[in-house]
Formats: sequence, structure tokens, C-alpha cells
Amino acid sequence: MTFHDLPKALLEHLGFTFVSVAVGFVLGVLLGILLSRLPKNLSKLILPILSIFNTIPGVVFVGLLFLVLGMQPITVLIALSIYATFPILKNTYAGLSSVEGQYIEAAKGCGMSPVQCLVRVELPLALPTIIGGLRMSTVYTVSWAVLAAMIGQGGLGTFIYAGVSANDNGLILLGAVPAAILAFVLGSLVDGLQRRAVPRGMRKGGGDL
Repeated sequence: MTFHDLPKALLEHLGFTFVSVAVGFVLGVLLGILLSRLPKNLSKLILPILSIFNTIPGVVFVGLLFLVLGMQPITVLIALSIYATFPILKNTYAGLSSVEGQYIEAAKGCGMSPVQCLVRVELPLALPTIIGGLRMSTVYTVSWAVLAAMIGQGGLGTFIYAGVSANDNGLILLGAVPAAILAFVLGSLVDGLQRRAVPRGMRKGGGDL
């Protein structure tokens, strides 16, 4: 591994990150909406069960998927997409659950259907929290994408694993520093998206729960 291999590894890392976060965003929002429609006692039971996937160490999860699917990009994408889904799902559920009932009642009073109420009232009010989940998911996925190198699928983790094997700090830094910068840049881009998509008075400081 040399410095000349860095652009290719960076593109691979970006590819895994973007695809996984995109899939995680769609799944997270949809599942968060479905969860918010369930009785609260049931949703509070389901959410911790879903969080179990998020507590499985990435190395273990990728290893298990590797045994089933083999050494191919889809193995990494499935693992990363599942990890990327949970922060968005959790924040979508929290954002929708925090919408005050008076707004929903007002929407119903205006003749809105449940779908119209969701799209025009609830989701816009929950948007700051949802985007906070997107930011967390994006930053986390950049670090999780390092695991792609574990099954020979490239990315910046290739430098880190090679550096650890060869006891070469230079190689480790060549993978770790760009990954850290990438996480910062992508996190800043999501912050920029929030500034453009969310009115100033509705912004929150990251959507942490």
C-alpha cells in the first residue's frame, strides 16, 4: 500500500458510506413512522429489540455475513446499512413522538387525512431531529466502513489493517487521518443541509437522545 493507492481507497470508502446511509435513511424513516403509529407500550418494547442489532460488534456482524454471502461488496453494504438505519429510525420515532397533539388535532380539524397530516405537519416538525439522526448515521458509517477491508473490499481500512499487520504507524495514519477528515466533512455537509432545510427557529443541536 502506498500514497498513490489513497484516491482509490477514498472513493471506495465514500461509495460504501453513501450507499449505506441512503439505504439506512429510507429504512430508518419508514420504520420510524411505522413505529410511531403503534401503541406506545408496544413501540417501547420493539425499539430495544431493534437496538440489539446496533450492539453487535461490527467485526462480528461482518464476519457472520461473510460466512453467508461471501467476499463481495453486498456483504459490507448490508452490514453498514443496518448499522446506519438505527440512529435515523430512533430519531424519526423520537421526532414524531414529540409532535404536540394540538398540531395534529388542528390538522385534523382542517380536514387533513392521516397521510396529509404526516407529510404536511408531523414530518416537517420532526425534521430537525430526523436530520440529527442522519448526521449521527453518516459520521458513524464513515468509521464502520473501515470494516470493508476486513474481507478484502477496499476502503481506507485497507491502510489501517496493513499498518497494524506490518507495525507501520505511517500506513495506519494514512488510513485513519483521511477517515477522520471525511467524517468531519460529511458531518458538516449534513449540518449545512439542516440549515437550508429547517427554519432557524426549529433547529436543534444534533438530535441526540
